[in-house]
Amino acid sequence: MTDDTPERIPTAGRPDAGYEAFVRLLVEHEPRMRAYLRGLLPTWPDVEEVMQNASLVAWRKFADFEKETNFAGWLLTIARFEALKHRRNVARSPLVFSDDVWESLANEAESAADSGSVRREALERCLGKLPPNQRELVLKAYAPGAHLKEIAQQAGSSEQAFYKTMQRLRAALLECISRTMAQEGLV
Repeated sequence: MTDDTPERIPTAGRPDAGYEAFVRLLVEHEPRMRAYLRGLLPTWPDVEEVMQNASLVAWRKFADFEKETNFAGWLLTIARFEALKHRRNVARSPLVFSDDVWESLANEAESAADSGSVRREALERCLGKLPPNQRELVLKAYAPGAHLKEIAQQAGSSEQAFYKTMQRLRAALLECISRTMAQEGLV
């Protein structure tokens, strides 16, 4: 993953260039922020609310963001502070953790977000190694709203045979991901 961060938001020239740069970086790092926040917050609605707030704060502060700064780290720091603010707002809830537990969860969530990003990159490389027809089957099976029975029919296969094929493909991808991460010393 590269960090193609602009040095500063342009104040002259194209007025929308800063917006485009911000959106591009936010979209690139959104999965990592979502994984990080999910490790800190108890529910998906909490994650979505904090994601929105953190994104707005990041946008407001983006003009001050400098190229030498790691955008992902900067964004996760903002997300962490927004999660803390959210935590204070719901402090009356019996599900609130102590500060020590919160710090531990934050550190663990950051590690998990980093690990998830590495796994996603390994998955993308392994998908690229599959023959086109197998890659297409996997992508169709995991597309939002996919129905495996329909995909099996489209592939001209029985449901049972299709499930077996998917099981073998998942196993091959898992082995490839593990091997790729081991080769890169990331396991």
